[in-house]
Amino acid sequence: MPPVRSPRFIHHGAFGNDRFGIIAERFARFFGTPRFIIGQTVLVVFWIALNAAAVGLRWDPYPFILLNLAFSTQAAYAAPLILLAQTRQAERDKLRDEAVQEHRAAEVERERSYETRQTELLGRERRLAEQVIAMVAQNTTLTEEIARLTGELHREVCGPKGGASAAPA
Repeated sequence: MPPVRSPRFIHHGAFGNDRFGIIAERFARFFGTPRFIIGQTVLVVFWIALNAAAVGLRWDPYPFILLNLAFSTQAAYAAPLILLAQTRQAERDKLRDEAVQEHRAAEVERERSYETRQTELLGRERRLAEQVIAMVAQNTTLTEEIARLTGELHREVCGPKGGASAAPA
């Protein structure tokens, strides 16, 4: 049976589970990858090399103002996307922590319940053992009493020597 999840632990995201939030998180995760950094480095080197080599096609001459503007625009979008991803991750972490805490509390309660049941069982076993000991003592007393009475009966019937008494002639 699959685990039952409490409705309060279902993550809906800080900004919902909409497509924008999901895509924003993907972009924010991509910004920190080596593939992005290498790709951006290759693009910048290509941009500078093309602007330096093609004298007639210089659309962004040194100091590369258009390139700086592209970086500024990228940073202007990257920062909020990263913050959005962090907010959504913090919400997931909070839900996970609450679920873990609830699980720990339930586990502690199960352990207490188990220990209580074990204590009750040990108490019952102790009482049963005491009853068995009392019954064995009672059985021993009764066995001794039966042996004594059997001995008396045997002496009365069979005589003092344990043999048959001689009948008077």
